[in-house]
Amino acid sequence: MSKQTMDEQLLLIDEFLDAVWLSDQLSKNTIDSYRRDLLIWAQWLLAERQCDLLSADRECVQAFLARQARDMKAATLARRMASLRKFYRHWILSGQASFDPTGELTAPKRIRPLPKALDEDRIEALLLAPELDQAGGLRDRAMLELMYATGLRVSELVTLPLGQIKLRERYVQILAGKGGKQRLVPMGEVAADWVEQYLAHSRPLLVGVHQVAEAFVNQRGRPLTRQGFWYIIKQYAGTAGIDASHLSPHVLRHAFATHLLNHGADLRVVQMLLGHADITTTQIYTHVASARLKSLHKEHHPRGSRS
Repeated sequence: MSKQTMDEQLLLIDEFLDAVWLSDQLSKNTIDSYRRDLLIWAQWLLAERQCDLLSADRECVQAFLARQARDMKAATLARRMASLRKFYRHWILSGQASFDPTGELTAPKRIRPLPKALDEDRIEALLLAPELDQAGGLRDRAMLELMYATGLRVSELVTLPLGQIKLRERYVQILAGKGGKQRLVPMGEVAADWVEQYLAHSRPLLVGVHQVAEAFVNQRGRPLTRQGFWYIIKQYAGTAGIDASHLSPHVLRHAFATHLLNHGADLRVVQMLLGHADITTTQIYTHVASARLKSLHKEHHPRGSRS
């Protein structure tokens, strides 16, 4: 393959990227991923098969993916295969190619990592970490208690309006997704009590003269951000004896779901509380809960392990 032919392949890739960017409104990151994957593919074809992009056959794709599989995770391999499939389907639809070499290939199964889950003792230590003699500390305790009690996403927590916290009924109203889909999430007596204390004693000091719809605010009286809450939770890791790399706002959400399942909650109920549209998204937590239950059984049941 000549240098000119390689230039033609690069032009083909750029034409494809321009087309899908316009038609699918793709992000820069997605376009960059397509470009990187297709460039690697074109270079491999040049070095190993001496053919161009539109003359590659199924055997070429199989050999390429087999070689790539040695050095990368299944998720990355699946994304690379998706890039190739998207590329060839585009040229088939445009009439400039008559054969799709990815047509009958199946992507490698993506193994989803189990979410990290903190045990209940560490969660308790985290909840006790804030200093309650400061306005910010009382706010932090209320936020941590509410997040653990409800499993809210961090974005839902920091944007939660005052009007959607129902202290008397002890639930929060979450409006999320397309069309503002609503779910009602119980917060329990303990979390409701801490939120009530924050709203009565801490929030007025933090807000000052500002008019803020969101319940949780920063030291300047402005709505707290995702990054702000991330920073807050990381601060308490050391106090709670938790490795900071194992703690994030999402870990609290995982703990909420896992601990509910450990204590016998129905999977459908957990799905509803988390706001998952598909129960298969929730089912990953059952693996974490199952692992924990097996550990407890082995430790405490008289026939849990061989002596």
